[in-house]
Amino acid sequence: MSLFGSIDISSSGLTAQRLRMDLISNNIANINTTRTGQLTPAGNPIPYRREVAVFVPRPSATSFSDVLGATMGGQNSGNGVEVSSINSVSETQDPFRLEYNPDSPDAAKVAEPGIPVGYVREPNVNIVTEMVDMISASRAYEANVTALNVSKSMTTKALEIGKG
Repeated sequence: MSLFGSIDISSSGLTAQRLRMDLISNNIANINTTRTGQLTPAGNPIPYRREVAVFVPRPSATSFSDVLGATMGGQNSGNGVEVSSINSVSETQDPFRLEYNPDSPDAAKVAEPGIPVGYVREPNVNIVTEMVDMISASRAYEANVTALNVSKSMTTKALEIGKG
């Protein structure tokens, strides 16, 4: 691993957790959004769907030291994480909540599978799930900051040894 490899890995984790916190904030902000501008084939409004980030490991750059380390039985320590370029943010397919409110402008006017007439589809966002995810993302962010500070401290100490 290079001198700044651990700092690079920590920074990728920080970026990933920041995106995750942004999506959680967006989900909480849209917890009551029953109309997104999209309609079902029957003409009923489609509510907001919960969004989550999809992370994948960053591809490793094949270098001589990586090949040598793998040949000698060394362990690959990883290269960090990135948001999947194919589906960076995916919408969950959890079912929508239904609430009977025939007076709402967002109530189903035509019956279709899963929603009778007079029911309003509510977003599939659960505040408890979002809060647990927010705490998890916050703790992961803190852990990456701590790892970054330790790496920075180790690099500083190594440079001080070189001064003699």
